[in-house]
This record gives sequence, C-alpha cells and structure tokens, in this order.
Amino acid sequence: MRQSELGRNDFVPWIAASHDGETWHAGRPVWPHLTQCSSIFVSLSCDSFGRLYLYGTRTPIDQPGERFWCDETQGLKQNELICATSDDGGNSWTEPRLIPMPIAGAAEAPGPLCVVEGIWFAVYAPYKTFDPALFVDRDQIVMLRSVDMGATWSNTAMLRFPQPHSGGAEAWIARTDAGRLVGTAWHIDHAGEKEYPNAYAISEDGGATWSPTRSTGTLGQSTGLTPWTAGRILFLYNQRRHGIPGVWLAVACPAAGSFGIEHQELIWRASVRTRSQSSGEHSDWTDFSFGEPSAAVLSGGRLLVVMWCIQPEGAGIQYVVLQLHE
Repeated sequence: MRQSELGRNDFVPWIAASHDGETWHAGRPVWPHLTQCSSIFVSLSCDSFGRLYLYGTRTPIDQPGERFWCDETQGLKQNELICATSDDGGNSWTEPRLIPMPIAGAAEAPGPLCVVEGIWFAVYAPYKTFDPALFVDRDQIVMLRSVDMGATWSNTAMLRFPQPHSGGAEAWIARTDAGRLVGTAWHIDHAGEKEYPNAYAISEDGGATWSPTRSTGTLGQSTGLTPWTAGRILFLYNQRRHGIPGVWLAVACPAAGSFGIEHQELIWRASVRTRSQSSGEHSDWTDFSFGEPSAAVLSGGRLLVVMWCIQPEGAGIQYVVLQLHE
C-alpha cells in the first residue's frame, strides 16, 4: 500500500511481481478507479490451485488529506472488511467484495486471507472508532469462516484477552501441513502499564473451537505466519523495544500447551527503532519506522521476507531472501 504519510486516509494498493525473488517488475495500482473515493489496505495470499486473494479493509475518503486515526479515542475511522480474487496471476482482480463484521467497531486486518481445502479464514482486531460513545468488544481477535467462497460467513473469537485494558492487533492465521490452525497476535495493554508477550492459540477442528490464548514467549510487536514442514511454522515479529531493533524469525511447532519455538534470530536489522525515538508502544504507532513483516517460501528452500520501512537510508518496501535448512 502506498500512502502520502502515516495516518493519512489515502492507502492505494499496488502490486509488483518477481520471478526470482531478486528483481521486480514495476508496480501498478490494483484498483486505480477507486483511489479518490476509498482508502484500501489489503494483503496478498494464494491457495493450492494458484488463485490469488486480497483481504483487508476499506475506509471511505470524505475529504482529501483527512486522517483515519483519532488520538482522542485511539480509534480508526469506521471502515469495512473486503476481499477480492484473481485467476490470472494478479493481472486483473474482481471488485472489492464486502465481508460483514459481526460486532460493532472498526477493523484492523493486516494479515492475509487463509484458504485451505476451499474454506476461507479471515481474522481481524476490533478497534474503537471516532465515536467515543460506541462500545467495542476489544478483548478478542475475531475469526471469520466461509465454506461457500465468501457468500456467507460464520464467526468466533480466535483469541481472548481477559486481562484489564487488554486487546490484540496485527493478527494472523495459518494452517500447518499437519492440518492444525494457528492464530497469533500482538497482545496490547491499552493502558500502557504492562507489556505482554505475543499471543497464540490453536484449533484442531478447522476453526470451530480454539485452545485457550497463551503466550508465544516472544516480546515483540506485530506477527506473521508462514507454514513450513513437519507441523512447524515460521513466525515473524517486529522488535522495537527490547534488544536489537528489527524483524525476527522463529521456527516453531505450536501445540496447545506450548508455542514450541525451536530457533529464533534477527533477520533484518533496523537502523532506528522509531523515527523520533518514541516509546514504540501501540499508542505511538504513527512514529514507527518499520513493520508488518510477511514471508513466502520460494523454490529451493528460500524464504522471501517483506516489510515496510522508513529508515535513514531510505523508505519503502524492504525485502530479504534467506536460505532455509531443515
């Protein structure tokens, strides 16, 4: 997504392609005819048949230059969930299609649609809006499930946060090659008094029920998941507050009682934690200097990791190609 500055309500999805993970063709907007009326934030995924999916949020643009974030309510401008598909490798896309939200509030949904065996899974974090009187049930990550290609949706809470002033953000869902669904999120204390490790839960029955929400054992912000081998996943998270700043990668084999981290290390180092040395807490997100890492396993055991960054050496989309070893 391109935007003029952090916090401005003018996201424009662009798509670029690479055949080798090293060189990239020039990007182009996905829906150029919608740029003046809608701010759209979406993420890309695919299924086993090669169909591509975009999933995320759409916010109306009422005035050029307006903000989509309200510091007073710590809320988002009221938005809606959308999805779209492509059957030709991303050359053309369907128009954005509405996904009904089951509870009041806005949605934060940076994680992509997870499609396995024809079932669509989407997750989002409920957020406050600009309306201070609107009650929003924020102590959860919502999972939406469709068995009819998005025609109808059911919902449940993938993660629950019973602690006071607690909630989630930047949630993700993926399925391991063993058939287990794994959900993760940044666990936030909205009062700014405590710092929680990233949270996770698993489902053994296709998302119908979820284990209790537990700690991954990683102190970080943002999460991203990519299935790997032997029931394991690759777990990405940002680090702005502890140790070396940057993007970290962990290999994990999650189960109900433990996230099962086998190995983790820094894979991209940031020059600066935040742009003006702010706290790095969720409330200071407009000062962040990098974030939202995602990954895709390429041929030959390589891993493509992508994140946005605003660093002294440049701003834009940064990527790292790694070699994976069993």
